Amino acid sequence: MNTLFALRRANGDWFALDDAGLFRVPVFRSSGAAMVARSRDFGMECFRPVALDEAAFRNLTTTDEGKACFWLVDDPLMNLSRGRSLDRKGLEQFMKNGAGRQVTSEVAK
Repeated sequence: MNTLFALRRANGDWFALDDAGLFRVPVFRSSGAAMVARSRDFGMECFRPVALDEAAFRNLTTTDEGKACFWLVDDPLMNLSRGRSLDRKGLEQFMKNGAGRQVTSEVAK
């Protein structure tokens, strides 16, 4: 399974971006990439990278009544909203398949 990371506060809140009313959680390929993205935005200083293990993934995908979407961020130096959009199923599939396979998203705009 491919380990990905998201940013979370000590109180359990996940970092998410507003994308035209949808909340998108940036996910990163490493904790280092998450820290780079975090260092670029003052508002993210209280968030820390968390590995998306089974419990974290379950918590993250049930946030916002399961409507949360995700950005797979390849380059943390770029704008975080310039990631590949994934829904819960797409993120789960990506984590199972690994980085080598293209995963298509079913997110409708």
